[in-house]
Amino acid sequence: MQKILACIDASNYANSVCDLAAWAAKRLEMPVELLHIVQRKDAVAARGDLSGAIGLGAKTDLMEELVRLEETDARLQVERGRALLKAGEARLRESGVADVAVLHRHGGIVETILEQEADARVVVIGKRGAGHEFATDHIGSKIERVVRASSKPILIANRAAQAPSSVVFAYDAGPAADRALERLVNSPLFVGLPVHIVMADSENDGHRRALEAAAEQLRAGHEVTTSLRKGKPEQVIAEIVEQTPGAMLVMGAYGHSPLRTLIVGSTTTTMVRTVHAPVLLVR
Repeated sequence: MQKILACIDASNYANSVCDLAAWAAKRLEMPVELLHIVQRKDAVAARGDLSGAIGLGAKTDLMEELVRLEETDARLQVERGRALLKAGEARLRESGVADVAVLHRHGGIVETILEQEADARVVVIGKRGAGHEFATDHIGSKIERVVRASSKPILIANRAAQAPSSVVFAYDAGPAADRALERLVNSPLFVGLPVHIVMADSENDGHRRALEAAAEQLRAGHEVTTSLRKGKPEQVIAEIVEQTPGAMLVMGAYGHSPLRTLIVGSTTTTMVRTVHAPVLLVR
């Protein structure tokens, strides 16, 4: 049975993740699996292993103390994870989701999400993790890795996410954008929501035809508006999202190679970082 996979941590994004997961679960009529991951870490390395610089007896005592500290830290991490899952489950049930399962795992964040997403329709995750939630110039270090590796749509929660009441669709007529368009046309997640299709490019007949063809596919089930504006996508699209009440941004993700992204940067990453709205990325 398919599910909504909601990934939470101790950041302020956890409530938004639960709220968006509840919205998606009710629209898709699916259960929610709430996932918290305790990351692997080497407590000895984390505290700085200086044991090579001291005598044998002191070194033994130090290692025993580090092992005890590691065990204590692991217990605290588990207890905190259970508390987060309990609070998240309660928030989901208060939102009207009856079928909620909680899952507590140890391991790498990216690897564990990929293991659990096999039967997920959508993966919901916060824009930033607990360690970087106030670093507004960056997105969480794991987000891009998850999106690039995942085969599922990823719904990224902003800090104060609300149930979306409209869609801004960033369209460039590329393969990833066409896959996102197919989702918009066919998924019950978007039923009844007005859609504003935005193309950030120069005005010409080819772009107009591509925009109109995309709009035509959506008009049977949505109120559709279109915009073709010349400018940088991260500026044009962000302005329209800002001007659209209750907007969720939908876009194809990472259409270029990692090497090109390394050299010129990624529009996808910039959009996720700059817009103050939920972002649904489709690979």
